[in-house]
Amino acid sequence: MHLAKIISVANQKGGVGKTTTTVNLAACLAKQGQRVLIVDIDPQGNATSGLGVDKHQQRASIYEVLVGEADSPDAVIHTQVQNLDLLPSSIALAGAEVEMVSMMAREYVLQRALSGLSDRFDFILMDCPPSLGLLTVNALAASDCVLVPIQCEFYALEGLTQLMNSVHLVRKHLNPHLELLGVVLTMFDTRTNLSSQVSEEVRRFFAEKVFETVIPRNIRLAEAPSYGQPILQYDARCPGAEAYLALSDEVLARVKGGK
Repeated sequence: MHLAKIISVANQKGGVGKTTTTVNLAACLAKQGQRVLIVDIDPQGNATSGLGVDKHQQRASIYEVLVGEADSPDAVIHTQVQNLDLLPSSIALAGAEVEMVSMMAREYVLQRALSGLSDRFDFILMDCPPSLGLLTVNALAASDCVLVPIQCEFYALEGLTQLMNSVHLVRKHLNPHLELLGVVLTMFDTRTNLSSQVSEEVRRFFAEKVFETVIPRNIRLAEAPSYGQPILQYDARCPGAEAYLALSDEVLARVKGGK
């Protein structure tokens, strides 16, 4: 039976292009004929609104699924993008970590919830909260691999040690199969030496795990979420769209090559 490749898009540092990467990588994979599901487990719900979905209008969200009030297939909705579905976030998700603390096998709640979905998709991408709390741990415990966006700014590597420690602990205690799929450099500004310096530093640190594709700082990428559209719909010819299409090629190659 074919099962989805489950990828957590994670970095506990906020503002690194995590949601932008989740939404646009998912849309580009969908354009390439892959069946893709985004699971928005960030209480901010930016992936949900970035796909034009009103998180206040949904009868069920990932919150209801996690607390056992809904089955995951019933909470999945189709988006305006062909081949791309969404398990939306909701405001209530902010309290989910507290409720999950008392649950049996609390680190595996999300894994159990996704078990009824993984044969329906080729990829499941999870937009994690910018923290290393129970929601992120659940995502890592349920994933095959983790993709880490890193912003090309001065403190880029700050906190990465913490994230990689968390990945190591999850691998050791909860999910021995968890791998680092790769690191993607975001918000790259060709006009500054700093972006190039950060890029070199990250490539020294992560070597071949860094994707060749670099996501540029691009005004169209920044505008697209407010229109509820992935960049491919908003402006398919801009540098941001071309970059995420190239990244989707690399992700497909790594997943198929087992790298």
